[in-house]
Amino acid sequence: MKIGTVEIPGRLALAPMAGVTDLAFRTICRRMGAAYTVTEMVSAKALCYQDRKTLPIMTLGEGEFPAAVQMFGCDLPSMERAAGIICEKAAPAILDINMGCPMPKVANNGDGCALMRTPDLAQQVVEAVRRGAGATPVTVKFRLGWDKGSINCVDFAKRMEEAGAAAVTLHGRTRAQLYSGAADWAYIKAVKEAVSIPVIANGDVFSPQDAVRILRVTGADMAMIGRGSFGAPWLFQQANAALNGEEIPPPPSVAQRADLAMEQFRLAAAHKGEHIACLEARKHYAWYLKGIPYAGYYKEQISRISSFEDLDRITKGVKRDLALPQEP
Repeated sequence: MKIGTVEIPGRLALAPMAGVTDLAFRTICRRMGAAYTVTEMVSAKALCYQDRKTLPIMTLGEGEFPAAVQMFGCDLPSMERAAGIICEKAAPAILDINMGCPMPKVANNGDGCALMRTPDLAQQVVEAVRRGAGATPVTVKFRLGWDKGSINCVDFAKRMEEAGAAAVTLHGRTRAQLYSGAADWAYIKAVKEAVSIPVIANGDVFSPQDAVRILRVTGADMAMIGRGSFGAPWLFQQANAALNGEEIPPPPSVAQRADLAMEQFRLAAAHKGEHIACLEARKHYAWYLKGIPYAGYYKEQISRISSFEDLDRITKGVKRDLALPQEP
């Protein structure tokens, strides 16, 4: 599949998720089979004001290609200028615009999913970003609509294509749903049939079989995995096997999970420093232990991690005391 002139060597993408898809986690997911990764979203206005916290978010890893930086905003001059800054400083293969974030602190400012209520402005945003991005392809990620009574994703996708978007990603929920209920893949199918640019399907891919089904049901070009990858980056490996008609490998052992988690945390520390990496490890390590019997004792300790000494001690205990039901 191609997005503009960029070849994507696979059918699985890692969704951009604030506070989750940092450089460390993206690195692990790519190694596990994600063909395309997208950064956490960065604020166009923050970039224009030279906010020091924003630049590290859009830093891509060595060899992280093809990858996109995701940006958000609705102020046209800021979006155009920020697109140029991103392309100059991060040099992504693709520039993605967030028009799907449902969080009040974003949507209440007219950004994210709020742009689905102002499609004329949304088109102008795409045009502005394209001007700033130059030759870099621009894509858009959005939802079904603001709520059940205003689902406009098909018309919105057409408008994005008209504005010059090289591809669209559709999350099969409305803004009002947030992340509750079930994603409606039928609308993703309708969007795929309505536009000629590539469509990436997003929503409720929690198993290898889900990846196969979402592509079959929607006819989309790629499947984007979000929450299903939390603490389970091997889902990409399993889903690729399912898509290729191969035997699905079993999930890793508890010891392998712990080692993978520690690798992620070391990568995070190299990029953000030990203190921030340890604070963020509290949620990530708990995700890695999800579904493991008798993990509660260690999850309680994980919630208080403050140093790599804590991480090493907990990991030794996890590898010694915990096991999956099928492990000896």
